[in-house]
Amino acid sequence: MNKSEVIERVAGAAEVNKQQAERVLDEFFDTVRSEVGRNEKVSWPGFGSFSATARTARTGRNPQTGAPVKIPASRAVKFSAGSALKEHMKNSGTAKKSGAAKKKAAAPTAKATAAKKAPAKKATAAKKAPAAKATAAKKPPAKKSAATSKKR
Repeated sequence: MNKSEVIERVAGAAEVNKQQAERVLDEFFDTVRSEVGRNEKVSWPGFGSFSATARTARTGRNPQTGAPVKIPASRAVKFSAGSALKEHMKNSGTAKKSGAAKKKAAAPTAKATAAKKAPAKKATAAKKAPAAKATAAKKPPAKKSAATSKKR
């Protein structure tokens, strides 16, 4: 879902026009940005919270050369999901998995049926193939050397 789709959905749900919805959302994100920038935590009960975290300086490795690389200290934004959001994701994830599981369950049945038919064809071909291989695989009798054949 992109920005315009979010704005459209919020405007429809709040029964306001798109410009008003966009201004409200922009102000919300500006507030989060400025407060987290001042090391303040922004919480929305049931949804989650935004906070700043500090990353210490460390030594990393260049994946191509393996050479050590100094990574400077930095700050990042952390989002922690609230309990209501976690519960919603837990429940909605199960519903989607069961729907996908139904589709996947139907597919293996079709594959299993096809797999049962395929070995029958292979078995027929396999019966013919060993005979051809056996003939080709048998070594001709060793030729007797000239000295051995003269003795007889």
